[in-house]
Amino acid sequence: MLTDAEKDAIRHHYQAIGKSLPGFRPRAAQRQMLASIAQAFARSKPREGDALPERNGESIVVVEGPTGVGKSLAYLLAGCVMAKSRGKKLVISSATIALQEQLVNRDLPFVLSHSGLEASFALAKGRGRYLCPYRLYQHTADASQGELLAPDPNMLLWNHKPEKRELEQLKRMADAFYYRRWDGDRDAFDETVEDRLWSRVTNDRHGCLKAACPNRSECPFYVARDQLDQVDIVVSNHDLLLADASMGGGVILPPPIDTFYCIDEAHQLAKKAINQFAADHQVQQALWWLDKLDATVGRAEALISRKELATQALDAATGCAQGLGELAQLLTPLAQLEPSADEPEPTWLLENGELPENMALTAANLNVSAATLLKQLTAVQDALVEARRDKNEDSGQIDQLGSELGFFIARAEALAAVWALMCATPPEGAPPIAKWITTRQPGSGRRDWQVCASPVSAAADLANNLWRLAAGAVLTSATLRSLGSFDLLLAQTGLKWLGDTECVALESPFDFQRQGELYVPAMRASPKDAPAHTAEIIQLLPKLIDAAAPLGTLVLFTSRRQMQEVHDGLPAELAACVLVQGSLPKAVLLARHHERLAAQQASVIFGLDSFAEGLDLPGEACVQVILAKLPFAMPDDPVGQTLSQWIESRGGNPFIEITVPEASIKLIQAVGRLIRTETDYGRVTILDNRLLRQAYGKKLLAALPPFRRL
Repeated sequence: MLTDAEKDAIRHHYQAIGKSLPGFRPRAAQRQMLASIAQAFARSKPREGDALPERNGESIVVVEGPTGVGKSLAYLLAGCVMAKSRGKKLVISSATIALQEQLVNRDLPFVLSHSGLEASFALAKGRGRYLCPYRLYQHTADASQGELLAPDPNMLLWNHKPEKRELEQLKRMADAFYYRRWDGDRDAFDETVEDRLWSRVTNDRHGCLKAACPNRSECPFYVARDQLDQVDIVVSNHDLLLADASMGGGVILPPPIDTFYCIDEAHQLAKKAINQFAADHQVQQALWWLDKLDATVGRAEALISRKELATQALDAATGCAQGLGELAQLLTPLAQLEPSADEPEPTWLLENGELPENMALTAANLNVSAATLLKQLTAVQDALVEARRDKNEDSGQIDQLGSELGFFIARAEALAAVWALMCATPPEGAPPIAKWITTRQPGSGRRDWQVCASPVSAAADLANNLWRLAAGAVLTSATLRSLGSFDLLLAQTGLKWLGDTECVALESPFDFQRQGELYVPAMRASPKDAPAHTAEIIQLLPKLIDAAAPLGTLVLFTSRRQMQEVHDGLPAELAACVLVQGSLPKAVLLARHHERLAAQQASVIFGLDSFAEGLDLPGEACVQVILAKLPFAMPDDPVGQTLSQWIESRGGNPFIEITVPEASIKLIQAVGRLIRTETDYGRVTILDNRLLRQAYGKKLLAALPPFRRL
């Protein structure tokens, strides 16, 4: 239950913001969101001894907050007050690093300074965003300059030997870090560092020497990690949050049992989670590093004096190599994987996620061998850490071996993950695991195969690894409902199994009836007839857009080809007003758009899906949004195809159950580009006759904001 002290604190800090900001107007929807979050977090069950409380979603709330509500202020204020009151950490997760930095550099300082709240915060990033000083110093020391050019397991990641300019940049990085002009954060370095060079000076958890590292005290990653323990608020992103959850929680971020989560842009969480739990590896590439493993393990054996560990690791590697050799023999003659001029890298999707009979035994053996290899290599690395404590004179050699071994452990982990998924059998009634193999034709011309596996739903993983562990959570975004219901989101995130989860749809602060219009012309051509539909769009656009009026228009396409064909077919006067996505960098294109409007010229942006979400063009920068057609995303990827097959096998219709609901969300997001403030106005035009002719069209229209219909 929410205490009087907590209510008073939230009220006090909210009023302080109003007094601090002239013209601030409290919004009913914002106050409702504040209350919903605070009440949910107040329902959090406390720990009972060492046992985790049984959770059923009572401290989780899903809040759809339309643009203009002020969602970030609501969850920052309520989350911070409740976290401090209940002795919890507050973890805020956004969809991207860019949004993370917006929270840290703008939103959090704003709320704290104007509310009077006292709280400390820090930005959390993955290990790969930070410099490894040990590796950098190795590469830049005079005695080791030659090592950078020498054979190295990591050379697999390079397609060339390091160039002089790269060596020079490494030296500049080392100088900047040594003299404390740079903190080791890749995003803070004053030069762009290419991925292939950065891979040389960063590390992963497998290659890291951890406590044994001589540079541990100055390691940017551990400095940042230590800082997270000292602050009240941790700002993360979804990828890092999910990575931490997949490792059991509390590895990078604070433990879930002691954490309240504010998950912004929550509509992206489910798909990011699927990607997090997927795995893949290439057959020939794996055979390459397995062949190199013998030498590294042999050198490690001489230092750790544990022959049995080395022998077991090499036996497991031999088993993996034999299994992959058998797999290559099975894949070579398959017609499904034979490249052609039309399809140089074909994909073979295993129907319903079921392995063919002739592959089952090979897969089972690979599953066991890969898991054993990972276990034994980890044991060898642990033995190296122990040896370092006892053999100071060999510390340099041990450290180098530890880094090399980390390279192999990371790849063994991927190998084990793939074959665990390939051999996994989902529970009865659960969707299958998507499994597919793609032919790869590298520059060398040697054929390889990429073996991939992925869950088609992350619902169970999210429910078990996050929601049932977390002290509380709020999931929010401007678009969480599909066809007017939260059912799709709850199903995709696993919250449907936590029956006490609360869902709240806030009212928009905008007067859509007054501010906007919706126009769906009776198009003759169906979008299914692409040439005719494109031709009709070319005829209509000059009637819809005034090339002489200094107003902004956004035209959204689902196909790059159609976008280009429409542009090429426009009259010269209108075509001259158009800025096409991809013709310029996004920031430059938007700047050009605003420059034209400032010069009293018309400006039209042609964009694809990425411009339908997150693009903010208030006022006259966008007075018309035109959609070429409904944003249906047909499941042409292996994960989507496998899910569709499963739905069909159960007598369902994947188009109605998946495609239409997901299109509803995308449609609302696209339409949402029009009204961004309470003074905006304009028209949405949708050039798709299926809205008028198909039964699902009425449902899609009903889910849109209540614009005036023309």
